[in-house]
Amino acid sequence: MIIEHAGKRPTIDPTASIALDATICGDVSIGPNTRVLYGARIIGENGGKIQIGSDCIVMENAVIRATANHPCAINDACLIGPNAHVVGAVLDDEVFIATAAAVFHGARLERGVEVRVHATVHLRTHLRAGMIVPIGWIAVGDPVQILPPEKHEEIWAIQKPLNFPDWVYGVPRETPSIMRHISSSLSKSLEAIRNDLPVG
Repeated sequence: MIIEHAGKRPTIDPTASIALDATICGDVSIGPNTRVLYGARIIGENGGKIQIGSDCIVMENAVIRATANHPCAINDACLIGPNAHVVGAVLDDEVFIATAAAVFHGARLERGVEVRVHATVHLRTHLRAGMIVPIGWIAVGDPVQILPPEKHEEIWAIQKPLNFPDWVYGVPRETPSIMRHISSSLSKSLEAIRNDLPVG
């Protein structure tokens, strides 16, 4: 389904193919010969801009999202695997995001990066050209460190100052009842979906 959101309609190259139950919503641009498969969701929330280049594949049930503060750009010949999640990140050409991998706000993945099955690229992380995040591992920081999941304390030492709640939601980590602030603010911003219009 193609949806107008906050006055913005997706633009889709005529050579692109969108599966019948995929959702393309808001300020989204999809380039030539790109394929968006069944159940995929590409959502530009409240001013969030998403650009997807040519010859990309967005596989089943993948989610690509952007917000006004965190646009998302996926360049040419990228593959986003089934159940993967990419939000507010920049992917250069020929990036591979495997099944159930996650790439977060402000991340930058240069040409030819591979993020393998169930791996994570944390916010504000920069992966240089050709780097690989192994199955289930975590990439964090700039300069990046790539660590196995059992190194939680080392990951957290790098991740904590990146300050996910403030960077993504504008709420400082030390705010009392932080989830009440985040959920209330996010709920207000997402209220605009009431006015969404199917356009195709």
